[in-house]
Amino acid sequence: MSTQLKRSLGLTEATAINMIDMVGIGPFVTMPFIIGAMNGPMCLLAWCLGALLSFADGFVWAELGAKWPEAGGSYQFLKKIFGEKKWGNLFSFLYIWQTSIQAPLVIASGAIGFSQYFSYLIPLDVWQQKAVSGALVVVITFMLYRNITTVGKISVLLWSGLLLTFAWLIFSGLSNFNATQAFDFSSGYDIGSSLFFAGLGQASIKTVYSYLGYYNVCHLGAEIKSPEKNIPRSIFISVAGIALLYLLMQISVLGVLPWQEAKDSPFIVSSFFEKLYGPATAKFATVLILWIALASLFAVMLGYSRVPYAAAVDGNYFKLFAKVHPTKNFPHVSLLILGGVAFVFSLLFKLKEVITAIIVMRILIQFVSQSVGVILLRRRKIEMPFKMWLFPLPAIVGIAVWMFIFFSSEWIYIFGALGVIVSGIVLFLLFAKSRKAWPFQTIDEKI
Repeated sequence: MSTQLKRSLGLTEATAINMIDMVGIGPFVTMPFIIGAMNGPMCLLAWCLGALLSFADGFVWAELGAKWPEAGGSYQFLKKIFGEKKWGNLFSFLYIWQTSIQAPLVIASGAIGFSQYFSYLIPLDVWQQKAVSGALVVVITFMLYRNITTVGKISVLLWSGLLLTFAWLIFSGLSNFNATQAFDFSSGYDIGSSLFFAGLGQASIKTVYSYLGYYNVCHLGAEIKSPEKNIPRSIFISVAGIALLYLLMQISVLGVLPWQEAKDSPFIVSSFFEKLYGPATAKFATVLILWIALASLFAVMLGYSRVPYAAAVDGNYFKLFAKVHPTKNFPHVSLLILGGVAFVFSLLFKLKEVITAIIVMRILIQFVSQSVGVILLRRRKIEMPFKMWLFPLPAIVGIAVWMFIFFSSEWIYIFGALGVIVSGIVLFLLFAKSRKAWPFQTIDEKI
């Protein structure tokens, strides 16, 4: 049975998948916290910092994705940057180990956020919310159980709903805009104070969570047409488009809802439309927000299902994950297992418990290691189909901002992230020893 994937996604589909991944339920459930953390309209700085990080880190992903357009994204990058026969094995294994935990958490967080926002339409108790979130994971898995060409068409349809919803929100906000209210920075912290940086760090964790997904196209590298061009283009179009939409959305909301009210609203965008047009229109707007949330989960599950598949094809993960559907030509076993674990997680956890953990867990092994890796590749004079502008500034900026966010987190999340790394190293050494692989090779095997 073939384990090869087909290059069927063009620039439009790649950009659509990236953008619907980036905009899920995240900005709608995190916006009140971001406003509260910055004590008002200074929250715009957190959205700008998230955009800066996405652009800087996007250059890293663009270089690596254009160089190695294969299924699995970071799994392939880390393995090849640090050496496929030595340290690259460790880094790629740590990424797979981390992904086995955080990928279902990402999906679960989106499903949980969906069920919470659904409560604006129909009040639900805790168990009913869990039922909705679990059912959503099942629906998304069913939608993805088809060939990549059909998936690409569905993604464009979902993307169109996203753009129309944001256009309506921004038009409504700017048409009823109170500039004095939106840009009243008098309540914010003094720039440069400890409270300012503490608030910015906490708020930026949530804005970065809302921006995540600009790299999803790299997980699908083996299915992208002309990847050396379309991967970088789709990344930068996605980041630029979403950054503009987020900033305009935040400004529009602040221009309609006083920030003191907005920071305590569990359904902030629904409240925005309710104030402008009444409850009936607000419910319709909530349906559109749920459409966006569904679209995002569609893209997230699509991308992550290719990561265990890529490792299994290499022989570095369970062989079961390498299976490709005999007629639809996609990694169906990987998708079904990912969906199954995400279903369980969606029933177990609360949204606030997972958002920060998702970000902090990934910073060192995935984001920082890749940025360092690009600098190392350039020093080795490795030929890259796409090269970042102003090298190495974007990579250095990315590393600095990632580390600022890492150390702005609560210690329980930092120690949790370090614990995942340490446990992954132990597992890697146990597996390597059982197979007599690096670093337990015999002298003859090393030769």
